[in-house]
Amino acid sequence: MPIDDYADLLIPIHAFLHCPTPIPWLSAAVQAPDLLLQDHANCELKAALTAHSLIRRYCLPREHRHRLPALSFYDGLEAVPDKDEVLGRRLTTEDERRVFDLLTPGPLLSKLVRLIQEELHHYAQVRELMAARGIPEHPLPAGRYAKGLLAAVRTHEPACLVDRLIVGAYIEARSCERFACLVPLVDEELGRFYLSLLRSEARHYQDYLSLAQSLSPTSIAPRVALFGALEAELISTPDPQLRFHSGVPLAP
Repeated sequence: MPIDDYADLLIPIHAFLHCPTPIPWLSAAVQAPDLLLQDHANCELKAALTAHSLIRRYCLPREHRHRLPALSFYDGLEAVPDKDEVLGRRLTTEDERRVFDLLTPGPLLSKLVRLIQEELHHYAQVRELMAARGIPEHPLPAGRYAKGLLAAVRTHEPACLVDRLIVGAYIEARSCERFACLVPLVDEELGRFYLSLLRSEARHYQDYLSLAQSLSPTSIAPRVALFGALEAELISTPDPQLRFHSGVPLAP
């Protein structure tokens, strides 16, 4: 399916982001597909871990946060809106059943569970693609992007959670925009894979944004604008590292 078939899906993404991906980043990215895939895998895993940490912090009583099962628990868990259906199945131990009985039901929990599952699935897909191409997995230091956005997050609640959700929305929206930009520039197999991710990335951005507004007592528009400007600065200014969400590569 050609990228033009996703034009309507990308309209709100382009309107949300304050700048497009710079051409110099695209030029550098297509010359470093192995590095980009490794960082892509890291991003998928980090996204799942971030959602997991939000569940631990905001959906469990403080005294029980240490008991939440590991990230691998979500792989295969049926994600539907009702707590009893989402969390009453496939629990391996009685202790897990007791912990999940304590989770606070609602849109935050159900959407984060679904997001974790999809991010873990994408992580596995990227690793399979890397293995098929003979790309070894190795540690890759994180870039400045996420750290730069999180530095502006407020420290009091519920503002902290609202800001973290807005940050999540920008990360997902930028991922969607960059996948779309890369589709016509990479090989056919990789292009098909990036196309397959567009709908989920677009939905993740919308889920994060709607959750942020639902949890804020006031309009989130000023915070969205603030993070949008910061995100655009990180994307459009010189960056010493090439990463999936990095800025303009420094000249060699």
